[in-house]
Amino acid sequence: MTVKKSFIITFSFIFVFLIFTGINKANEGAASMISEASKKEAITKLIEKYGDTHKANIEKGVNQAASLWRKEDGSEKDFMNFCMNNYLADKKLREKTFKRFETNFETILGNYLKISRELSAPLQLEMGTLLPADYLFAEFSPNTHFDDDLFNTKIAFVVLLNFPLYSLEEKMDLGRDWGRLVWSEARLADMFDSRVPSAVQQKRFAAYVQADDYISNYNIYMHNITSGKYKSLFPDGLKLITHWGLRDELKSRYNDSEGLPKQEAILQIMEHIINQTIPSCVIDNNKVMWDIASNTVTSKDDGNAMTCPAENNFRYKHLLNIFNVERNADQFYSTLPTLIDRRFKKQREIPEEKVKALFESILNSPIIPKVAKIIERRLKRKLQPFDIWYNGFSERSEFNEAGLDKIVKDKYPNVEAFQKDLPNILEKLGFSKDKALFICSKVQVDPSRGVGHAMEALMREDKTHLRTRIPADGMKYKGYNIAVHEFGHNVEQVISLHDVDHYMLSGVPNTGFTEALAFIFQSRDLEFINMAQPTKETDYLAILNDLWQTYEIAGVSLVDMEVWHWLYDHPGATDAELKTAVITIAKNVWNTYYAPVFKTKDQDILAIYSHMIDAGLYLPDYPLGHIISFQIEKYLENRENLADEILRMYQTGRILPDMWMQLAVGEPISTEPLLKAAEEAADIAKNTK
Repeated sequence: MTVKKSFIITFSFIFVFLIFTGINKANEGAASMISEASKKEAITKLIEKYGDTHKANIEKGVNQAASLWRKEDGSEKDFMNFCMNNYLADKKLREKTFKRFETNFETILGNYLKISRELSAPLQLEMGTLLPADYLFAEFSPNTHFDDDLFNTKIAFVVLLNFPLYSLEEKMDLGRDWGRLVWSEARLADMFDSRVPSAVQQKRFAAYVQADDYISNYNIYMHNITSGKYKSLFPDGLKLITHWGLRDELKSRYNDSEGLPKQEAILQIMEHIINQTIPSCVIDNNKVMWDIASNTVTSKDDGNAMTCPAENNFRYKHLLNIFNVERNADQFYSTLPTLIDRRFKKQREIPEEKVKALFESILNSPIIPKVAKIIERRLKRKLQPFDIWYNGFSERSEFNEAGLDKIVKDKYPNVEAFQKDLPNILEKLGFSKDKALFICSKVQVDPSRGVGHAMEALMREDKTHLRTRIPADGMKYKGYNIAVHEFGHNVEQVISLHDVDHYMLSGVPNTGFTEALAFIFQSRDLEFINMAQPTKETDYLAILNDLWQTYEIAGVSLVDMEVWHWLYDHPGATDAELKTAVITIAKNVWNTYYAPVFKTKDQDILAIYSHMIDAGLYLPDYPLGHIISFQIEKYLENRENLADEILRMYQTGRILPDMWMQLAVGEPISTEPLLKAAEEAADIAKNTK
């Protein structure tokens, strides 16, 4: 992610006011107007017309449609007539109607996404100077009226009347016996499990755009950083986005003999950001010098001291804005009344309790202290808090960063060079030339303002987009590593759109599954530039690296989860109160799961993640991705062609997560493979110099 400035700051405060206007009008008519007597009458008449064999479907369909019928949709008599005229009793007509819905929704959703992508491009891509109007267009979402339009035209009611909605519990209980068509029909019905007014949708969309833009422009010019006696810790021209760039720079310094002061400085910068003591004028500003020890700012031109106020909770204002727009939408989800419910029960389709148990099985594992001892031995010092990002187990840590930068810059001097080489990357994974060319013909590489991301397509004639940051003098290794990760997303997006048998099943069970393939690609980045040197040692060290990364992000995810529970428990909180809560929660999670290992308490470093601010409870997808990725990697160990297996797995589409994993690797989602392999790897590493 990446980029922002004074206009967006001003507009954000205007937006805070807009969030709370017009809400009463949006709330009007939120309850169904169809009486029990009318529902019963409609059911009785339909059964009389079509017979008892349709009874269960009729009862479910009428109740589903009635639950979202509002005054503006018509009278109870209109509802009765609608049911009598639109119930699809004929099986062939029902199947034809379903296929028509698939075709039409691909057109609608695909074009909506394409429009949004193009309108937001100036904020996300390097397209020159941003205009005030660019922010307004980015906040315009063509699909905010999707629910309104589909309900107003009665299309949504046709779906609800004829295709059953299932709860997560019902899917888990019944879904194993469903065929592909039944699963596809269930996904169609899922689209209309709620009815959120367009005014509410637009405000929600705008809040996320605002937060994303804030994060996308949160750059720190590292060569302008001083720290007491250290006057030039970082090289000229080094501009890092938070948190990703700061974290990756910190990780790169494990192979630097003078890296420790730089890592300590980055930790200080992170703490200033978390606590909002960072001077606002140092954000994305190359004209000032910032001494992080004294937290003072001077002019880069003349060295004079400058008065520069702290950022003052602006980071937490964005998180609070997102909470408020989600809370305003809650009332329109009768079965999923909080964002927490929607993230876990609808989007991940894994109960929150199970997700938390998976994370805690890593965080509480007795293997973690063993791995920590190995890291201390390799570092020849005691662990410091930032060592949650230790990457010395990774093969790439053996290489000099400058050397890798030169290799990558020479290979990828610009976006076009990286685009051209994508088929070669796939062929190295075992994809046929034809398949590699087809997949890459559906991937467009764009120059990103931010750290980079992958944007899917929702119709087959469109392309997925890989946004990556490439400086004027060529791609650097850290950027390349991220771009390879994003390319993994793109490959999943193409396969799961083009090779899945039903459009309604396109995609993956949840974001953790696309993160899994992205991690599989990212772990092979050296292989793609012919720098990999695999040995038995690199194999077991890679396992320890997987465990340590999962350990780190699992705790971060618990912070994200607990923050959202706190928000719902304190709906009237101010941004200052939220900041205090986030820091307290981060320290509590640290003290529970990390302090016993690191031997230091009350660290707030787990609160630095940018996705906590701009993505609304997204972070748990990362540790899920690591867990799923490791299971897939273990399965692939003895398979000859990785590409064939990737194609087989990701053609499965969007069924339940555990069912997908069962088909893919023969077991549900579990941390046991990672923990078992890590225990064996730790025993080997313990006895190795």
